Amino acid sequence: MLEELRITGLGVIDDTTLPLTGGMNVITGETGAGKTMVVTGLGLLFGGRADAGRVRAQPGRAVVEGRLRLQGRVADAVHARITEAGGEPDEDGSVLLSRTVTVEGRSRAHVGGRSMPVSMLGEVGEQAVAVHGQSDQLRLLRPAEQRAALDRFAGPGHEKLLDALREAYTGWRRVVDDLADRRRNARERNQEADLLRLGLDEITRVDPQPGEDDELKTEAQRLEHAEGLRTAAQIAQQCVAGGAEATDETPDAAALLGTARRTLEAQSGTDPALGELAARLEEAATLVTDVSAELSAYLATLDADPARLQHVYERRAALRALTRKYADDVDGVIAWADRARTRLSDLDTSDDLLDELERDGQRLAVEVADLAGRVSVSRQEAAVRFADQVTVELAGLAMPHARIEVAVLPRPAGRAEPTLSVNGVEVGVTPDGGDEVELRLLAHPGAPSLPLQRGASGGELSRVMLAIEVVFAGSGGPPTLVFDEVDAGVGGQAAVEIGRRLARLARSHQVLVVTHLPQVAAFADRHLVVAKDTGGAVTTSGVRVVEDTERARELARMLAGLPDSDLGIAHAEELLAVAAKERRL
Repeated sequence: MLEELRITGLGVIDDTTLPLTGGMNVITGETGAGKTMVVTGLGLLFGGRADAGRVRAQPGRAVVEGRLRLQGRVADAVHARITEAGGEPDEDGSVLLSRTVTVEGRSRAHVGGRSMPVSMLGEVGEQAVAVHGQSDQLRLLRPAEQRAALDRFAGPGHEKLLDALREAYTGWRRVVDDLADRRRNARERNQEADLLRLGLDEITRVDPQPGEDDELKTEAQRLEHAEGLRTAAQIAQQCVAGGAEATDETPDAAALLGTARRTLEAQSGTDPALGELAARLEEAATLVTDVSAELSAYLATLDADPARLQHVYERRAALRALTRKYADDVDGVIAWADRARTRLSDLDTSDDLLDELERDGQRLAVEVADLAGRVSVSRQEAAVRFADQVTVELAGLAMPHARIEVAVLPRPAGRAEPTLSVNGVEVGVTPDGGDEVELRLLAHPGAPSLPLQRGASGGELSRVMLAIEVVFAGSGGPPTLVFDEVDAGVGGQAAVEIGRRLARLARSHQVLVVTHLPQVAAFADRHLVVAKDTGGAVTTSGVRVVEDTERARELARMLAGLPDSDLGIAHAEELLAVAAKERRL
């Protein structure tokens, strides 16, 4: 859950901290006091778009900070992602989040003590928080959102089937698009392929080997300077062998070192230091012997070979001809040839390949149609369960005669998307299948079944939205739910039922509610009031926790606009008592 939220320099809020608790947190206040800024701050903290126009001129930046404490699989997933990105949860398992926005529009984010992209806050938010406001109600009116809501409700088995459909669809479209491109651009492809083949033929004739240019350069230098190299090696060998005037009886360097070693060893008993020097002389003698042998071998291989030198010159010239055309060095030429061979396979427009692609496309089309049909059947089964459960919740939200229907309809063919036969019907197919989903409301018996956007008033739409969220909560989802005035347009008994449902939802989730209804606020486990201070030259707002008498006064203000009215306070206390009794049930 979100344990604490601090907002600085955002809208009318100068600097305030919201201490939050598990269960139901309610935020109330006068119109214009800054309740919306609290929700805006939450949006910023979890990766929402920044609006520089909401940043206070002084101090010139808005900062939103929060402490998030999660449990179970959500905690494991979030902690793993943060650690992978270089952040670190605190020792107690909580995670610190921060978002800064300047008046110039620059934005920065910190997660787990490290600076990170704002998108990381969004990733955390998707796992931890779901925000629902009046804009979300409007989004729910879009067919794509209604289909997504049904897919979410259908469960992991349906999601797995949907993932398989999306993968098959992507493969099918890739093959179809590839085939169409090869046919449409056959002439250009053939021209490019001819040029690549010419280059490959030239490279194949030369047959360059990795690192060959460097090896030939070294060999050319040896052949060009063979006499100088031989003279140097011979002089060195003579010196090691005892000098230029040496005879068979003249001791070589190794023999002299051996004599010196034995002489020192004879006196090592008197002074151990001479023994250490003798050991070092033995190492030197071994090294000299090795160098002498290697010099002899070097001289044996060193030969001034004009024919070989001419061959090296010609080979280097052939390699330079390739490097002038295709790359900076021989290794680059070899890499170009590899890429050219791969590209040639991409450019293939032979009849055999085109026939093979056509067969693959037909096979994948059958697979996509089959998966789309199975997804459609799964949606229809989920639609019945979804409609029944939402209808039950609506009955508890003072809409006892209303009923939700979820229509799963074939997507009409003839639009921009391709057409396939799914379950015997020609439909337009997308990565999400061949269905259109429409939520319909029967407001009362005998009323026509109408789409939500036509059949629901503002208050009814708020209750439908809440009913859907309660149904979703039973199948998992983020642990923290935020409702921003989703009770707009609702009053009376319906308002009490909304408060009761939110309180029930708060038994398994942390719920944050921004509301103007006292019937809803009465059910809170913690009541926060946003108060506006109009003293001084600048208007600011702050947030405080209200309890006992202060809470009754706030409810009285919400009820009648008279926080000091004895009758209003008595009514508020009665409302609190009823809500407290309901929460204990």
